[in-house]
Amino acid sequence: MAHEDCIFCKIIDGEIPSAKVYEDEAVYAFLDISQVTKGHTLVIPKTHTKNIYETPPEVAGKLFERIPKIANALKKAYQPIGMNLLNNNEKPADQSVFHLHIHILPRYGDHDGFSSNWQVHSDDYSQDDLTQIADEINAAF
Repeated sequence: MAHEDCIFCKIIDGEIPSAKVYEDEAVYAFLDISQVTKGHTLVIPKTHTKNIYETPPEVAGKLFERIPKIANALKKAYQPIGMNLLNNNEKPADQSVFHLHIHILPRYGDHDGFSSNWQVHSDDYSQDDLTQIADEINAAF
């Protein structure tokens, strides 16, 4: 089910060109035009879903089931020394295209163009704090 105003749906439908890496009945993978690192690939479900929050389990299962296959093809092609998987949900988390997508970012060294440095706050949370947070999340299920 495509959304007419979604750039990724238009890519799947062939209305907008892309450098396809992989395709089957459930997913489409293509090179990100930004190429943060060589081989930077986006993997998207063919079923339009805005983000991880709105994704049905069966769509997520088919999407994530294919990630290792695509990651291993990138590993074989370019021998990166590592790999990041990234997913942004909602604008405050830097989601810019509102069709669920997973970034696969091959890593080649400290200065390869990508950084995942975040501030660690481990000293701010006691074990009791962590237990309370875990309890609150568990209650939300």
